[in-house]
Amino acid sequence: MSERPQMVLAGNTAGRERAGGHAWALAQWALGLRAAGVRTTVAPPLGDALTPITHFEAPHDASGAGILNAMGFLSRDALDADGPWVFLDLDPGYPQMWRELGLADLLAGHDRFVTLGANVGREGCAIPDCGVEWIATPPPVDLAAWTPTPACPRGRAFTSVATWRNPYGTVAFDGIAYGSRVHEFRQFLELPRLVDAEFELALDIDAAETRDLAALEANGWRLVDPQQAAGTPQAYRDYIRGSRAEICIAQQMYVATRSGWLSDRSVCYLASGKPVLAQDTGLADHYPVGEGLLTFSTLEEAAAGVEEIERNYERHSAAARALAEDCFDARKVLGRLLERLALPVGAAA
Repeated sequence: MSERPQMVLAGNTAGRERAGGHAWALAQWALGLRAAGVRTTVAPPLGDALTPITHFEAPHDASGAGILNAMGFLSRDALDADGPWVFLDLDPGYPQMWRELGLADLLAGHDRFVTLGANVGREGCAIPDCGVEWIATPPPVDLAAWTPTPACPRGRAFTSVATWRNPYGTVAFDGIAYGSRVHEFRQFLELPRLVDAEFELALDIDAAETRDLAALEANGWRLVDPQQAAGTPQAYRDYIRGSRAEICIAQQMYVATRSGWLSDRSVCYLASGKPVLAQDTGLADHYPVGEGLLTFSTLEEAAAGVEEIERNYERHSAAARALAEDCFDARKVLGRLLERLALPVGAAA
């Protein structure tokens, strides 16, 4: 029988609350690798979290397999594998700055380095390259799992699933403080008051954030419990596919560094035929923007983006799915990545 490459995808959703989105983020990679012809297993198994999506096996004999190690989750002594170890950077800026600051070296022990930050290693991006060569890749989406839904009637909300403050905290690097989503979101609080559209967030925000909670409510942001809205993979998918569009306000780390980051969540919206209005992180140099995927940097640009989507919703909805098919199809994205990684062929299938 012909030989196929082997890959172990290492990542973790265990113990995470509201894990629907985290589970899907890893699932897209596993599904895409398999569709690209790679024998793929997951370590540790994602188990019940992904049962509604597909079955993922426990790792088989990993000798000769490449290890795609999300955020350095596994150390080399945790898995008996002699194939190349590939660091998968899902949060561009954090692992690089932590290493340069001497706080944590997640890159240690890896042979190749992949990032969702399309600008990492390029001029104009403030993320240090740490002296290694970064391979940038778009976030993949499994098109069969995320199919277009009927056009949402006007009145359905622009939504997102998000955390107010990430668990990493603020990182100070080269005299600049890079913060969380809260540090970007506050400049867009007035958006619902400027446009004729509904806005809803499945937002993980601490009840102690009373000032921000009051400001969100006063400006017309409807908040729903993220555990109920997106706590499981099925609920997460249903929530996105039942939305009118996405409003994506990014973490300050991604915006201020000009990382070129695009959310794995946003490509799920696109594949579902939902337009995405995303805060600009340097996307235009890498993805076609203007139809289906629109970007903004200021409050005024965000309001104009909402109005454009509402004015030409059907066109932007169709363009969103087309963009997912052209740019983010997991089979194509990971097929190209595997070619760039040039991983050795593993055991016979």
